[in-house]
Parts: sequence; C-alpha cells; structure tokens
Amino acid sequence: MTLQTDNNNQELGNHNKNYLLSNPWKPCRRPRAIVKEWLLRLRLCLGTVCGMEWYGYAVLGILTAILSFLMDLSVTKLLTAHQWLYMKLEGNILLQFFCWTLYPACLCCFAASFSHNICSFSTGSGIPEVRTMLAGIEMPHYLSLTNMFTKFLALICTLAAGSTAFLGKVGPFVHLSTMLGAYLSKLCTLLQANKMEKVDDEMLVVAAAVGVASCFGAPISGVLFSVEVMSSHFALRHYCPCFFSAACGALTFRLLSVWSGDGETLQALFKTNFPTAVPFYPLEILLFAFLGLLCGAVSCCYLFCHRLILRFTKTNTVFIKMLTSEKGLYSGMVVFFLASLTFPYSAGQFMASKYTMKQLLTSLLDNGQWNSQFRNASVQAEPSLAWSSSGIPVYLSLTFFLLMKMWMLVLACTLPLPAGYFMPVFVYGAAIGRLLGEGVVYVSSAEGTSGQQWASINPGGYALAGAAAFSGAVTHTLSPALLAVELTGQFSHAVPILLATLLANALARSGHRPSFYDALSISKRLPHLPSLRKANPRLPSTAVGQVLGVKSVQLQKAAGPAEVQHAVNSSTDTQIPVVESHESQVLLGFVLRPELLMFLHHCKAESLEKHLDEVCCIHPTSVLLSPHNTIQEAVSVLTLVGAQTLFVADRGRLLGLITWPEVMSVCMS
Repeated sequence: MTLQTDNNNQELGNHNKNYLLSNPWKPCRRPRAIVKEWLLRLRLCLGTVCGMEWYGYAVLGILTAILSFLMDLSVTKLLTAHQWLYMKLEGNILLQFFCWTLYPACLCCFAASFSHNICSFSTGSGIPEVRTMLAGIEMPHYLSLTNMFTKFLALICTLAAGSTAFLGKVGPFVHLSTMLGAYLSKLCTLLQANKMEKVDDEMLVVAAAVGVASCFGAPISGVLFSVEVMSSHFALRHYCPCFFSAACGALTFRLLSVWSGDGETLQALFKTNFPTAVPFYPLEILLFAFLGLLCGAVSCCYLFCHRLILRFTKTNTVFIKMLTSEKGLYSGMVVFFLASLTFPYSAGQFMASKYTMKQLLTSLLDNGQWNSQFRNASVQAEPSLAWSSSGIPVYLSLTFFLLMKMWMLVLACTLPLPAGYFMPVFVYGAAIGRLLGEGVVYVSSAEGTSGQQWASINPGGYALAGAAAFSGAVTHTLSPALLAVELTGQFSHAVPILLATLLANALARSGHRPSFYDALSISKRLPHLPSLRKANPRLPSTAVGQVLGVKSVQLQKAAGPAEVQHAVNSSTDTQIPVVESHESQVLLGFVLRPELLMFLHHCKAESLEKHLDEVCCIHPTSVLLSPHNTIQEAVSVLTLVGAQTLFVADRGRLLGLITWPEVMSVCMS
C-alpha cells in the first residue's frame, strides 16, 4: 500500500513537472517545477497528519493575532505622538486646547470619510452583520477585501482618538477576523477539493471567536462570547476548532507582546495584585450582589438612552441628512465637542481625561484604597492621583465621570465610523464598581471598624465585578465574568464576579428588553432572528403545522420537461422537493435548481422527452420535521444543521417546508 502511494505521488509530481516544462513562455520553468513538486509533497505530508482545515484554523488564529498586535502598535504610536505634541505646547492653554480637540476630531473625520467613500459597509460595530451571516443569510459584500482594508485603517484612526471618543475595537475586530476567515475558508476548500465537506460556515464561526481572543489574549471567554452573542444555537462540532484557533490566536498575541518588550513573560493583559490570603469577607457577598443589581439598573437606563438616540437619528431630518451625505463633518463636530468637554483644564480634570482606555481600566482595578484616611505612603496608589488632581474627593470625580460618560458614550454610538462598544461599557462598569468599593471603605473607616478587617477591603475587586456585571447586562451575556478573570488572572474573585453578572443579567433581561446588539440590528434593519420568547411568549411552543402556508412547488419522480419548466418559473427556491407522485405525496428527496436548468438544457439540445429521475440526482433529505414539532425545535435544527430549508412531512407525506425568511416573518408578526 505504501509503495503504491509513493508511486502515485511520484507520477503526480512528474506530471506537474512535465506540464510546467512544456510551456516555453513561462519563465524559470525548472525552478517552478521543483517548487511545485515540493509543495505537492508537503501537502501530502500535512494531509496525513490531519485535515487541511485544521491548518486553516491555526493560520486564522495566528494572522488575526498579528493584525491585532499591529493595530495596537499603530494606535500606541499615534496616541504617543498626540501626548508628545500636547506636552510640547505646555504653557499655552489655547494651543493645547486646539491640539487636544483637533487631533482626535481630524482622525475621526478621516475615518468616517474614508469609510464612506471607499466602502460604506465598514462603519459600525460589525457584530450585527456577523450575527446575520452566521444565521445563514448571505451578505458577501460585508466580507470583501475592500471592506477589510477600509475597516482596518479606519479603526486605527478611531482608536487613536483615545478616551475622548471613548470607543473600542472588539466589534470591528470580530468583523475583520470573520473576513479573514472567509478567505481562508475558500483556500481550504480549494486545497481539499476532493472532499465533500465544506468548511465555510464553520470557519466563520471560528473566526468570530478568534476575534475576541486576539483582542484580549483570552481564548476561553472569546469562544463563550461567540457562543452567546454570535449564534443563538451553537453546534458541538464547532467547539474544538474554536478553542484550537482561539488558543493559537491568544498565544501568538501574548508572544508578540513579550517580543515587543511590553512584558517579561506570558501574563494577563491587566495584571493586578489583589490580596490572596483574604480576598474578601463572606459578608461582602451581599455587597457584590447589590453591585450586580446596581449595574443591571444602570444598564437598563443606558440601553433605553441608546435605543432612544438610535430612533432619533432615524427620524430627525437633520440627523438623517448629516449621516447620509456629511458623515465626515458630523463625526468631526461630535468628536470636537466631546474633546472640548474632556479638555484637562475644563471638565476633563474631574474625569481623568489624560488617561487612555487601557490606563483608565488599569487605574480603576488598582487594589489601593484611595479614600483611606489611615493609609501610609507605602500603600498609597499612584493611579488615584489622576482622579484627585482637581482637589475634590475621589468619589465625586467617579460620580462626575459616570454621569458625563453615560450620555457621551450614547452620543459617540451615533458616529458613522468603525468602532467597538464592548470595552467602553467594560470600563464604565469598572467605574461603578470602584465607586461602590470606595464608598464601602469610606463607611467602614467612618464607623471605626477593626483595622485588619477594614484594611482588607479591596475596591479593585468591586471594580472588576462591576466591569463584568455591567458589560454582561448591556450585551445580555455571562462571558464577561470569565473575561474579567482571564484579563486579570484573579480567580479569587470568580464567585462574586459571577454572582454580580448573574444578577445584573436577570435585571437587564426582565421585561424582554433587547440587548445592545439586538438594538443595533433593529436600527440597521438587518435580517435577524430575535428571541422567540421576546417576540411572543407562546411562539416557542407553537407547532410547525400551525404556521405552514401554501404548499411549496414540488415535482414528481417521473416529471417531464414541461412540468420542470413550470416549477422553475414559479419557484425561486434552491431546493425543489421531489415526491413519488402528486397523488401519494410520498417525499423522496429534493433536486437542486441548477440541476433542473441543466435538465431543461439537455432536453432542448437533444430534443428528447426524458423523465426527471433519469437525468437528475434526487438528493435524500437528512433532516425532516414533523408538523407536531415546535417552532423552537425548528429554529434549533435550522441553526445547527446550517440549512436554509427544512421539509415538513407527516408519515412520509410532504406537507410543506420551513425557511429562514418564514421563521423571521413569524417572529416579527
């Protein structure tokens, strides 16, 4: 067997070599033949280890991590240039004001104009579009190479605006990873053209998880975030590829950080020094539970304001005109206004405006007690200086930060440029937790609690729990709890973080309010499948037979050219069901529309009257639904199988079919 395989490989290599040498117009004929021969041997060797798609998953993780690292490096250089220019103008407040405001305004103006003129599909988060594609709806223009280049460059400009615009990169980077996965899936399909299975849909699901993992170097929470946000139903076959590719991406991202000099070894992105002996007292669990409820209540207010501003931009004539034809001007004006408020010599001195997004989160996660009246110089936390530089108490600065950033973030969400919204709400939640933690320290010190117990209260733990709870409540997910642990490496606070996130989610989901990404999908009028229970509490348990409409076009096994032509003209479905006869209605399978067109062309060319089963291949149906199955079961099967159409039959007799558009129309009605 081995000898026969070697002979086949040698004949294949000789065939390619002779083919190259027989074309005299191609330069470097012999080197090209040698290279192709070695590439064919390498492909055969790699194929014996595992399928080619697994190499595609590894390459996807590595390339996505490289893109993330290059983006972070570029943003760091631009932010450093802005800070350097601002410091050089020290002494002239007017010039510093123009430097502080015009720099981010010009960057965001360029990002909006560039996105609008090069590829208008590159604006926004990208997660609603990815969710739509993973639901089985084709949107090829959102995966184009032009869109990928435009979104990458414009996102760098958006992030370089710093904490002035207060926007992140998670959503757009998930979209970028999905674009990269789409091209790698095509490459894998070409490399394994002799196989029947396709990796297109699976590669897109994997890419969505890798995008989050490569942003934070957190593979586990990246996969869970993809499960919760991207797909309403996640197939078990996707778990291993997702974790494998996410691990490759996270490892590459961490290694690139080490090689660039940002760290000495592989470590958490936001390293903290929480006490491990007594991280929190048992009674503090009640405070973490209260923090979860508080974050849930604030998230409801934030989501209400977000839906309100989205509705306003879709109905107000001035906003419609600006967001349609003057996107660059609108972005520049909004960012200039926000930068004016965050100027360090104005209201910015009360919001730690000189800090970047990463520095804000690092300072909020500090384990020092900023309000401690009895701390000595050795435990004083330096990051708190930016929050108390104005001379007012820290808790007043945090309160002012929360009040201002609430509406500023809602306003920034209207900017027509590539931007992520997860990291801003994560930082906002950390500020909520920090305020509560500092309040607990202040009350404990005022009541004269025993020194050892009071000294062990860690406001940074409350900030970490608040970040996970608020971001989880806004997105209606639980994965931020694990993300908070992976980002900081603080497993000691895993239980209170999870408790706060659960309670925040419970409060945010009450009343069947849409999540942040659901609101974006509704605003953009993207075809999406909302929660069945939110659409109608009785809908999930409704039988499929009650929503079946007019029976679909069908063909009998012995159909002739006339019947096939009628079916092709009266139906646009890609799968036409085939029955034994119109009287029996016994379902045999389906035939593809391109095969029917070839059948008609064959009959016209040869002027013969042939039957359908003599020319076309009748494909068997792998999954059949019963009219007694529920809508919830039909949606689960459609998502897990990745099909566009499912046939409904009763005791083998065809009753109709269920498609994604029909399911979405039922949910919307």
